[in-house]
Amino acid sequence: MSGKKTGLTLGKFAPFHKGHEWIVETMLAEMDEAVVIIYDSGLTPVPLPVRAGWIRTLYPQVRVLEAWDGPSRWSSEREHERLEEEYVKSLLGGVKVDAFYSSEHYGAHMSSALGCADRRVDEARERVPVSGTMLRGDPYRWRAYVSGAVYRDLIVKAVFVGAMSTGKSTITRALAERFHTTCADEYGREYWEKHQVGRRIGLSDFDSIAVGHIEREDAAIRGANRYFFVDTNAITTYMFALDYHGRAPGLLTRLALENATRYDLFFLCGDEMPYDDTWDRSGDAKRHVFQKQIIADLKTRKIPYIPLAGNLAERMAKVEAVLAKFSPFGNFYGLAGGSL
Repeated sequence: MSGKKTGLTLGKFAPFHKGHEWIVETMLAEMDEAVVIIYDSGLTPVPLPVRAGWIRTLYPQVRVLEAWDGPSRWSSEREHERLEEEYVKSLLGGVKVDAFYSSEHYGAHMSSALGCADRRVDEARERVPVSGTMLRGDPYRWRAYVSGAVYRDLIVKAVFVGAMSTGKSTITRALAERFHTTCADEYGREYWEKHQVGRRIGLSDFDSIAVGHIEREDAAIRGANRYFFVDTNAITTYMFALDYHGRAPGLLTRLALENATRYDLFFLCGDEMPYDDTWDRSGDAKRHVFQKQIIADLKTRKIPYIPLAGNLAERMAKVEAVLAKFSPFGNFYGLAGGSL
């Protein structure tokens, strides 16, 4: 540790945007070690561990300290500044800081208290003309100023699951048009049509489908406006692998587990609608069995889901009613208070 220079920055990062990235990258370029303190905040519904996770994902070499019990308010009053200075010192636990990085006026008192250089980065916001307030007000308008990992958590993500021919593709596209946003079409069907031999694909193909679908989602969500709608997911792909081979490959199994938290809302499309008997499907009887298996799997994974039934207009109306009541990172079961 001797001789190494350590830089420090802090903030609420609600959300973590390109301006914050520039501060961290400047600190990494000039220091041997970098520390970021991130505060709990009521400014955003995004929990502290999620916001800290953005930084750890983008900059794994940075030491991130989660400040759960920091000062409850921000003020330029000297008494408040002293409280914050003492809190930061206690959180650092004796680590010597050589430079305090910020783009704010508080860089003066914090660097003085730490006995280090006051390093201001883009204080005039000329390089990155954005703020957390701007992004919280309209993430879609300012989406170019946040990374994909951050933007994904600013969007409500709804996935539609169900057996074959239950209207998933139709409602996904219709909702994207209704809300002037983007959607992710099912990748598995396209892959199957291209690679099937005798209406079969290999076990490893299911890993490729899951990865390809996630890549499609990650590309499409960059253009999403408030909501993002997804047709099918890795859990459904997992169910198809079991149906084809009696087991699922390892990567797909892991991705299916992670899918439980990848989306904010799960909608189950009902199988009461007329069956579209195309060449690539296995019949209406198979559809009903597969629907039972999907429901059982959702229950086994303890994933709350919202059933959709009726025609397209009825299903869309129910989705819209749910979205109107839904709060990201809120209590999902708050929806139970209505007649949904």
